[in-house]
Amino acid sequence: MSSNSIAKKRGGIDKIFLTLTIILVVVGFLIFYSASLGLLAAGTTKFMAVTSNQIIFGILGGTIVAVITSLIPYTFWRKWAFLIFGGSLVLMILVFVPHIGVFHGGARRWIGVGGMSMQPAEFYKIGFVLYTSAWFASIKQKASTFKFGTLPLITLIVLSAGLVLMQPDTETFLVIAASGVAIYLAAGGSWKPLFIIAIVGAVGLGVLVLERPYLQKRINTFIDPSKDPTGSGYQIQQSLIAIGSGGLTGRGFGQSTQKFAFLPEPIGDSIFAVASEEFGFVGSVSIIILYILFAFQALRIATRVPDAFGSYTIVGIVVLIVLQSFMNIAAMLAIVPLSGTPLLFISHGGTALFFTMASAGIIMNISKYQKR
Repeated sequence: MSSNSIAKKRGGIDKIFLTLTIILVVVGFLIFYSASLGLLAAGTTKFMAVTSNQIIFGILGGTIVAVITSLIPYTFWRKWAFLIFGGSLVLMILVFVPHIGVFHGGARRWIGVGGMSMQPAEFYKIGFVLYTSAWFASIKQKASTFKFGTLPLITLIVLSAGLVLMQPDTETFLVIAASGVAIYLAAGGSWKPLFIIAIVGAVGLGVLVLERPYLQKRINTFIDPSKDPTGSGYQIQQSLIAIGSGGLTGRGFGQSTQKFAFLPEPIGDSIFAVASEEFGFVGSVSIIILYILFAFQALRIATRVPDAFGSYTIVGIVVLIVLQSFMNIAAMLAIVPLSGTPLLFISHGGTALFFTMASAGIIMNISKYQKR
């Protein structure tokens, strides 16, 4: 179907998806604000810095970019997918350039410009999804073949591994690879090659764990969090204490005690523990349900859009957002090893929220063309 014929079928933004996105942003900021009170109580100047960054760059900037991407016809992204992906590759490479790449906490994942920093991986995720979706939309029914389906998928995953694992950022690579596999399957790719890819990938990750002591420590902590309660197991122990003390309905908004000096990264990857302590089991489940509804409504839109590119793009974006968020939640519940991934829409990180909102805006635009 041509772009012109698609354009004639424009309607309004899907109201359910828009409402769910707004709820996630509002709820996310309230939780973030409460979690950041620990910084204020500590008497540091960091409170104003992190809250202003979240409001200005994350929420306001994210809202503006979401409005912009919701107004741009999604066929635009297909036309420029290769250049967008190429641009994201360049930014990823700049991470390793001296005086441009920013080294922090043992990782090189940021680039600094004029006193500000951004994480190129967030842009790369979108570029990856757009290009992968455009490729599989262009080959039509050939996704199940090795030449047009499996080989391009492997190439893109290996390329991503080379760029992301060098930073190092294992969790982001897993999310990117999962989005690529999801798009491949949505396009009609075969399950059989995936088993081989999974085996090779598992072996590769095993080798990576053997070579990187910090990954070994994470796995050992996951197996027995009580082994080093004041060291590597401290964060998960404090997280479980916070979640458990929330009970059924929680201590109440702003009433978390673990965020004051006990829980590491209360505004970052531990923020779900703060939310669980303040809102209890009911609140925790409600947050999970919000993400599920967000994914369900987006995938419902994907089944009703007129072309493959729009559908695949939604699938890829949903995996990026929801899988990463569930990885964070699972880590705080000690279901998987600690990952350091943020809880999207909620955790501190203006860049992450900015690009998450941009992605949501793309889905909103695609929703205008769905069959009513």
